[in-house]
Amino acid sequence: MDFKNRLFAASAANFNELAVELFNYQYQSNGVYRQYCDVLKINTDAVDSLQKIPFLPISFFKTHKVTSGEFEGGTIFESSGTTGSVNSKHYVKDLDLYRESFTTCFEKFYGPPRDKCILGLLPSYLERKNSSLVMMVESLIAAGENPLSGFYLYDHEKLHRTLMHNELLKISTLLIGVTYALLDFAEKYPMQLRHTIVMETGGMKGRREEMTRQEVHAQLMESLGLSLVHSEYGMTELLSQAYSKGDGIFHCPGWMKVLLRDEDDPFKVSMAPGNNSRSVTGVINIIDLANIYSCAFIATDDIGRLHANESFEVLGRIDSSDIRGCSLMAI
Repeated sequence: MDFKNRLFAASAANFNELAVELFNYQYQSNGVYRQYCDVLKINTDAVDSLQKIPFLPISFFKTHKVTSGEFEGGTIFESSGTTGSVNSKHYVKDLDLYRESFTTCFEKFYGPPRDKCILGLLPSYLERKNSSLVMMVESLIAAGENPLSGFYLYDHEKLHRTLMHNELLKISTLLIGVTYALLDFAEKYPMQLRHTIVMETGGMKGRREEMTRQEVHAQLMESLGLSLVHSEYGMTELLSQAYSKGDGIFHCPGWMKVLLRDEDDPFKVSMAPGNNSRSVTGVINIIDLANIYSCAFIATDDIGRLHANESFEVLGRIDSSDIRGCSLMAI
C-alpha cells in the first residue's frame, strides 16, 4: 500500500485521517485484530476518530502472531524477559521501514548520527538475539564516522577511557544504556560529563532493585555531573520511539501518538487535554503508524500522564491481573 510513502509526513492536520485509513486496512488484513474488534462488536463504519479505534492489548504479541497481510520470512523481534516468561514477538515484514522510522525520528530529535560518537551499554540486549533496540543502535553507530563508536558490553574500564578521551577533545557523544548498566557504571566511575548525552532505556531487567525514573536520574546526574538525563521510550511491539531530553517528559515523532485509557474502563479513551486543562493520567495506548504490517493500535501496560502539548510521562506499570478486556477472546 502507498501508506508507507505518506506516514512520515504525518502531522496534527492529517493524523486522524491516516489512522482511520490504517485501521480499516488492518481490520481487513489482520485476523487477530479483526476477531478482537468483532468480539467487541465494533461498527467499523462508525470508526472515524482516534477515540473510536479499538486498541489491541499488548499481551496478544505473546500469544498470537499479529500480522497484517500475508508474508513469509521477514524478521522477528523478540522482547526480553525473565526466566520462564513468555516473550512478545513482533513479525516485521519490512526492515527498511523500521530503519527509516528510527533514523528519521533520531535525526528529528538529535540531528544526524554521523555528528556524534555513539556508545552502547546494552549488555542484557546484546546477550540475546532479535533485539530491535540493538539493531537500532547498531545502525546509528554504523551511520557515524567515529572509530570509537560501538558497544561496550561489560568493559566499563574501556568505556570510561573513551568517555574521558571524548570529554578532553570536546567530542559530542551519546551514551545510550540499559538503566541498570548505567547505574552500575556510574557507581564505579563517577566523572564530570560536559560533552556527553546520557540516555537511559529498558529499566532494571531484574538486575537491581526497582527505582522511580526520578531516582535513577538523580543518581546518574550526581555521579556523572549531568544537569539532565535523556530517555528513550520504545518497545518490541513498536517500530517507533519517543524521546525525553530531560525530566522524563517524552515527545513522539509526527507518526506516533499517545492516548490514555481509563484503568477501570479500558474502552474510555482520552486524548491530550486542552491548552487550559491540567494533565490527565491513565494507562497508555499508542498509535504507531509505522506498524503497517502488524498492529498500529496497542494498549500497553504502562501508566502515564499526558500533557496539553501531547508530551507524556511514564509513571509505572499496572499489574497484568488488573488489565480488563484482555481476556475477551480466545482464538
